[in-house]
Amino acid sequence: MAEGLLRHDHGDRFDVESAGTRGTTVRPEAIAVMKEIGIDISGHSSKGVDEFAERSFDYVVTVCDNARESCPIFPGHGNRIHHNFEDPAATEGTESERLAAFRRVRDQIREYFNRFRPD
Repeated sequence: MAEGLLRHDHGDRFDVESAGTRGTTVRPEAIAVMKEIGIDISGHSSKGVDEFAERSFDYVVTVCDNARESCPIFPGHGNRIHHNFEDPAATEGTESERLAAFRRVRDQIREYFNRFRPD
């Protein structure tokens, strides 16, 4: 969701890559709640962070404590930025409850990125 939001809202300012601590499938709940706000992430893939180990970045943004602890150091990156968001994939319950968790985190991430002002 973070990649989709950043590309959609700020893609004119940033080149965006996204990875997790390990590659997985994009959750259908994430696809559904992003579609609700007009952002299609159905073609996105969840890549492992190791795919980017040889690249340098101006910013490396982590969105959960597990990623911050597991994320390798990227040589040449200027700033490492972290904000811990709840992992909506860990939510158990009905489909409605899971979608509500994904919506909540989607909105929190969007608000966070809209406040982000790099130097």
